[in-house]
Amino acid sequence: MNNYEYIIASLPVLSEGSAGKVDADDLVAEIRGHLSSRDNALMDLLLEGYGDGTQDAEFYRRALGSSNGFLRRFFEYDLAVRNAKVDYLNRALGRPEGMDKVVLGEEEPDFDGRAEVDAVLNGSDILARERGLDDLMWQEIDELTRMDVFDIEAILGFTAKLKIIDRWNKLDPETGRELFRKLVDEIRKTR
Repeated sequence: MNNYEYIIASLPVLSEGSAGKVDADDLVAEIRGHLSSRDNALMDLLLEGYGDGTQDAEFYRRALGSSNGFLRRFFEYDLAVRNAKVDYLNRALGRPEGMDKVVLGEEEPDFDGRAEVDAVLNGSDILARERGLDDLMWQEIDELTRMDVFDIEAILGFTAKLKIIDRWNKLDPETGRELFRKLVDEIRKTR
């Protein structure tokens, strides 16, 4: 199993108008059908991070304790962004500092991207803020998979980007199509 080259090469090449018609769940199911049980367990953990109400301390402990480097670094960044967002909301709403944050140790680790997150959150357009945060996540995925072409990390990164696209297809179909075109172009460059 785990013929990563086959999985990545068999990802659909879609035309510009079909991006909004792609069913992310079907595509993920197709990918999962070619993965080993070990790699499917990694995919389970990644997808759990997109579930409603699953981003608690226990989830992040498991994710940050994963044997997979992509998952550890991705969810470390995800947690830092979420906590920066909570800090911003607490300040904006006059709530106590630290309320509703997920902190795994005695101290929250330094986050190099806090200024970028704060700059996005200081915008006045709520959709632009959400898009900005997703753009930061996309950039982080690119950074984490920079050297990965035909391995599970590339597939996990593709899936994480696909989840961003799926979210935007539901929120704003035009943005979803634009992000999907970007992902297809990235895949074409690796072939």
